[in-house]
Amino acid sequence: MQKRIRNYGITIGKHKTGTNNTITDVPGVKVGHCTLHQDKVHTGVTVILPGSDNPFLHKYTAAAYVHNGFGKTAGIPQIEELGTLETPIALTNTLNVGKVCDAVVSYMIDLTHQDGKEVYSINPIVGECNDSRINDIQRRAVTEEHVLSAIRNASTIFEEGSVGAGTGTVCYGLKGGIGSASRVITIDDHLYTIGILVQSNFGSTEDLIINNDPIGKRIMVSMHHEKDAASKEDRGSIMTILATDLPVSERQLYRIIRRCGVGIARTGAYTGHGSGEIMIGFTTANRKTDQPVSTYSCIHEDLINPVFEAAAEAVQEAIYNSMVSAEPAVSVDGKIFHSLKEYL
Repeated sequence: MQKRIRNYGITIGKHKTGTNNTITDVPGVKVGHCTLHQDKVHTGVTVILPGSDNPFLHKYTAAAYVHNGFGKTAGIPQIEELGTLETPIALTNTLNVGKVCDAVVSYMIDLTHQDGKEVYSINPIVGECNDSRINDIQRRAVTEEHVLSAIRNASTIFEEGSVGAGTGTVCYGLKGGIGSASRVITIDDHLYTIGILVQSNFGSTEDLIINNDPIGKRIMVSMHHEKDAASKEDRGSIMTILATDLPVSERQLYRIIRRCGVGIARTGAYTGHGSGEIMIGFTTANRKTDQPVSTYSCIHEDLINPVFEAAAEAVQEAIYNSMVSAEPAVSVDGKIFHSLKEYL
């Protein structure tokens, strides 16, 4: 059983978590990984399935926000323009985005053919982080079969840390990875869930803060061995995926995912020049229809503050979970990226 940040007596925020404290607490959402460890290859792919049916035929209300654009995510323009998600969301390394896009397209064509429909345009959503400090990224080792494997293995229970798209990532100069968290809020006597999944690969070591404790400065002091790795500047990226069952519009969803940056900042980052902070959100409520006129329910704007708070808290906790669940790894030049759990 993997230990997470709460196993160390550290509680983030004030809102209650969902049952598993992961993105899959949002009903219908599943997560799958495929992890590659071979020779100098240490990478993989992580897939978030928004539901059990065909997302192309029954699109999800979605939004995207680029907080800092040093990233190569595919599919953002159509989300921004139409406010819809029509494929699973895949995460991988920077140079594998094209190959993973191709795999998602192939998967969606096959899935839609099974439903007796044709596909002439598809908008695959693929995010990335640069894992070249640990992985031989130029090999572009993630293939279509790896993507399909992640989809087949998708479940409500999944590993965090050094798995899938987080296999080779670095966060605050320590080992990064995949992390998740959730929050439950009540609006008009109804319970709703906000779930977060991150692929963490950012931050300067000395900037790391855990619940207002500047632990990064002490970690830097303790890193005196020549083989200890660290990050002297904030560079890399973080992909943040937000799922919810709240009845919100794409405009409201856009406002919510922008607060993910608050959660990132609470861990100590200032969003450096060479870091890509990209947020993608979707709701399982308000599915798009082909009716000439559609009617949707949306929460009142005056009730959105707890949602903002919950999103920020879940992002902060997901980042810590990504780090404390990760195992130490060796960089391509032989240095050790330690795990946060070694210092807790």
